[in-house]
Amino acid sequence: MAIALPEALKKILSGHAYGHVMTYNPSGTPQLTMVWMDVEGDQPTFNTALGRIKPRNLANDSRIVVSVQDPENPQAYACFYGTANVSEEGADAQIDDLAGRFLGLDNYPFRQEGETRVMVRIAVDKIGGVGPGMKPWV
Repeated sequence: MAIALPEALKKILSGHAYGHVMTYNPSGTPQLTMVWMDVEGDQPTFNTALGRIKPRNLANDSRIVVSVQDPENPQAYACFYGTANVSEEGADAQIDDLAGRFLGLDNYPFRQEGETRVMVRIAVDKIGGVGPGMKPWV
């Protein structure tokens, strides 16, 4: 069952947080990628495009792990364990918003011709890592 995110983590995710996303290849080996993080309600989110490894892996196995470090307090980090839902809904607007946040641009400049953007929403089952003062998040 998905759990609620602490407000301090929502603040990190809505700032300049980079995430390291781990999905599972068809062979069962891990695949790791860095992404710009975001949050929607109690779900960490990120954006990618169809045809890339992350959405392909998630179509076969929706389990996901994402590590995020607080850019303002490098000792604080969170590991989100959960299941991913990949959807086109809201993805185009999100990638432009993320380009504004991370690049200072109105539109995402690396979009490829014919590319379909998708948003990955994570239903978090467990939060690991430590927050300010080296205390567990939950």
